[in-house]
Amino acid sequence: MKRCAQCKRVYADESLDFCLDDGTRLIADAGSADPNATIRYSQNIPSSKNQTKRFLPFLIIVAVLIAAAVVVRTLWKSSQSGPSTNTSTNTGSDPPGAEPPRIRGNPNAPVTLEEFADFQCPSCGAYYPELKKIEAEFGDRLRVIFRERPLVPPHEHALIAAQAAEAAGVQGRFWEMHDKLYENQKDWSEAKDVVPLFVDYAKQIGLDPDRFMRDLNGEVVAVRIFQDGKRAHALGINATPTFFVNGKEAKDEAWKPEGLRAMINQALSGANPK
Repeated sequence: MKRCAQCKRVYADESLDFCLDDGTRLIADAGSADPNATIRYSQNIPSSKNQTKRFLPFLIIVAVLIAAAVVVRTLWKSSQSGPSTNTSTNTGSDPPGAEPPRIRGNPNAPVTLEEFADFQCPSCGAYYPELKKIEAEFGDRLRVIFRERPLVPPHEHALIAAQAAEAAGVQGRFWEMHDKLYENQKDWSEAKDVVPLFVDYAKQIGLDPDRFMRDLNGEVVAVRIFQDGKRAHALGINATPTFFVNGKEAKDEAWKPEGLRAMINQALSGANPK
């Protein structure tokens, strides 16, 4: 007779070495024969129910890894760095993006500049000071809307950076974190663990760090990034930064700062940007 030290099950088959239910090594039982002992004819025939229970965690892990691989592959195919070359425009029927949008400037301004950007994108980082100049030049005549478009890959920290900005936005400090991320882009882009740096930025701009950490992986933040992503995909945006002026995409030479200024001036004068 043999028994399982874990589940106490008794086996009459002396050829068994392991419990068929939990895999524990069996030990010899010196007691008398047990009339209720479980008799098995093969060590290779565990019950299907217990087999499923034992391998369920591994199946879940495999499913998650497969799903993640599909998402990464899809994003990789649709994303690249550099100026946008697509020809999409906003027709008014596209997904609206996260609501309410992240707006800086006069909310009732006659001209809206909508930017789709990635916080780790070098082109976005280089364009950041130019956008600050444009905002200052046009003042109350311009409102800027920022849309999350993290390119993952190739930017490994882009998504968590977007989460950090949106988590700051939950506490009313989106634009302060937005500026911190771009002004310190080189520092955190080269770091292995960016979370401590982002927490430090959160403290610097007056956020509650505990709430910031809770919101970082929270549902509100995830939904906002997802909604901006839906809008970006609907518009065919595959590069950052991409700009729209009153719903018209800044393409070719208009993508450059001077071209963007020209589009804004045309919109202010009542002409349709080209």
